[in-house]
Amino acid sequence: MTNEEKFIVDLEGYLVIKNVLTEDEIMEMNQIIDNGGRSGPPSRWGKLFNKLIDHPKILPYLIELIGPSVRLDHDYAIFMQNGSSGGGLHGGEDGGRPGGNEGDHWYKCRDGVIRNGLCVIAYNLAPVKSGDGGFACIPGSHKSNFLRNLPDDVRRFKRQVHYVVQPEVEVGDVVFFTEALIHGTMPWTAEGERRSLLYKYSPGHSAWS
Repeated sequence: MTNEEKFIVDLEGYLVIKNVLTEDEIMEMNQIIDNGGRSGPPSRWGKLFNKLIDHPKILPYLIELIGPSVRLDHDYAIFMQNGSSGGGLHGGEDGGRPGGNEGDHWYKCRDGVIRNGLCVIAYNLAPVKSGDGGFACIPGSHKSNFLRNLPDDVRRFKRQVHYVVQPEVEVGDVVFFTEALIHGTMPWTAEGERRSLLYKYSPGHSAWS
């Protein structure tokens, strides 16, 4: 992990990691999905998906951002077709809503060392262009002191604001984000299907529930 990438994670709470998966891996994974591999945790869909748990390009990021003891907490896939409604913004160190609580959604940085609670590695098997929808977030909200002031219409994507962004990604890219970040799923507007595999990790001493 480069110093610039650490800067970006600390600044924004998420990071797009380019070209993690090869063309052959992407083709084989999409073929398995096309043939019906869509139910249950992706890590159980076969050897290729199981290897994503500790992918050699991703594990160093997890160790740097979570700590030397990292465990896969849970994993699932998100498939969206044109017109799918998505889900509202959530997450954050105080639960991101009135009455919420931190739980495993936290971010800390002390003496140049970053540590997180629950974190997400999202493998993208389809491209996402600006305006397509899908993953969206409020950059920097993992350090905000006023998460509960987020307007409800913004939380539900009923009003567009400059501080909610929807990152563009290419096939094979990975999006890392901390669950301390306010994030959600925008309605899907692209003609092609959204295909994202979400592997979620916690420090070895904790579990999300």
